[in-house]
Amino acid sequence: MAERRDGHDGGGCAEPDDAMTRVFGVFGKRWTGLVVAALMSGPGHFAVLRRSIPGISERMLSDRLSELAALDLVSREVDPGPPLRVMYRLTEAGENLRPALVELSRWAERHLVDGAEKCPKALRE
Repeated sequence: MAERRDGHDGGGCAEPDDAMTRVFGVFGKRWTGLVVAALMSGPGHFAVLRRSIPGISERMLSDRLSELAALDLVSREVDPGPPLRVMYRLTEAGENLRPALVELSRWAERHLVDGAEKCPKALRE
């Protein structure tokens, strides 16, 4: 078998690089991408985000927002109230995901059946 320019012979599977492994460690979790997509249209309070992502539980949304905040992709701002409200927004690092997510959305519309109906509007911009 002829060897390709990248040094692989084309047989078997190549191991993903460390960066790709980290990306899918984050975005491979259910709901993470949709939480980021919901925030791409602008900041939102917890209740608004919950309504914008059909099927996500409060606990799961809270977990995903906490994980994204720990990765510095989302910021959390507490409005003292009353009532106490929390606003979430993408950080600069989170905003930098926009081109990649928009391109993934375009790919899905071209290659996945019924992709356009299920694609969040924020990803189609």
